[in-house]
Amino acid sequence: MSRYLLSLAVVIELLALITSVRLFSIVAGCLFLGYFTVFLPRISPYARGLLLVTLALVAGLAASGHLDQAGLLDAAASAGFYGAFLGSLGMMQCLVRRFEVLRRIHDVLLGGAPMLLYPKYAVTTLSIASVLNFGVMNLLCGTLTQTLDERNIHGESRLNWIRSVLISALRGFALVPLVAPTSVAVAIITREVPAIAWSQLLPYGLVAAALLICVGWVLEQGRFRKISEERVKLEGWPQGTKTLVLVVCLILGSMAALVYTAGFNVSRAAMIAVPVVTILYMVWRERRPLAVFREATENVASMSNEMAIFASSACLGVALITLVPDDLVSGVAAREAGVYLVAVAGLLILPLMSAIGLIPITSLSILGGLLPQLAAAGMDILPIAVALVIGFSLAMMLAPMGPAVTLLARFGRVSQLKVAFGWNGLFVAASLPLLLVFLALLT
Repeated sequence: MSRYLLSLAVVIELLALITSVRLFSIVAGCLFLGYFTVFLPRISPYARGLLLVTLALVAGLAASGHLDQAGLLDAAASAGFYGAFLGSLGMMQCLVRRFEVLRRIHDVLLGGAPMLLYPKYAVTTLSIASVLNFGVMNLLCGTLTQTLDERNIHGESRLNWIRSVLISALRGFALVPLVAPTSVAVAIITREVPAIAWSQLLPYGLVAAALLICVGWVLEQGRFRKISEERVKLEGWPQGTKTLVLVVCLILGSMAALVYTAGFNVSRAAMIAVPVVTILYMVWRERRPLAVFREATENVASMSNEMAIFASSACLGVALITLVPDDLVSGVAAREAGVYLVAVAGLLILPLMSAIGLIPITSLSILGGLLPQLAAAGMDILPIAVALVIGFSLAMMLAPMGPAVTLLARFGRVSQLKVAFGWNGLFVAASLPLLLVFLALLT
């Protein structure tokens, strides 16, 4: 019975979005944090440690008077929003087993000229991840290892496949914050500063994404040439491709309708549209509402580790922001070239914190809380917001404890440190000078 509580918390938060009643968000946040506290052994060691640190810090700040009742309610509401953000968008994972095109995704992507394989993988992963969210890494990692096992590819050849295919997929997934309205980075920034819209961030995100794809293309195309010799040619498109495209179009159309008719921002529209369209499709296909209900709740429960991290990070960010002096960042930004300095600091802090074990959402929850200070001081915060989404993207590649790196390491049978630093370290180092120049032009 307890596994239904997470789904209930997600539904309550969706009610908060639809009705604009903040009490629902507070209840959802308390339900998330309470569930993870009661069932602490069920979540991973990292999520467990982060939750315990969050609860201890919040309790300490509340006892010392730094965090008042309004702050506690804000922390609970943030936990509800970000826990439900992942739980609702993660519903797209239910579609994977229903479409052959998704099961044979690697045969589809490996077709064509070897020289174009890296950008094809990166762009396709980005496109799928914009809808499937974390489900795309489960999809690509799981189907590749299954394909390699079926074709008896082992040893150095297998490592080349993992190194080329999955690292390009990881980097494509890491581009989601730059271009997709369904990104948690966009959700954090637009929630903290409603004056910033996803459409304002998009043009700059597209440029940054193009720069990152070009750097990866130069570094990886030689490896793709080797694995292209072992690929299997696919005759025609797999069954169900048209239906999948139709379902995705329905989701995007529903999001657009919510944005333009109900006034939701894109992130909130995605949180509502994705689970509703997905469940309706499942019911239409299966004709068994009870079975669909069970599958949906089990899918939400399977993401408990990530949801615990998201909810705890959001709560921790609200708590820590109370310790930052009101004029600290705005004072720096008011100086000559201050906006650029703050933007660069935001871009660099996120990957640096990820490299030492603090996952990106935790860092961005804290840094995002500083944006209202800058807006109130009259600063131009758009370049800083762009820098934060770029930093978030780089941080996803360098986070050994992050969900994407962890999945790749587990399926690829390599260490998380090797993925984060051995495979992505040079890529990030080569990308930084270009991104810093881009920021300078932007400010």
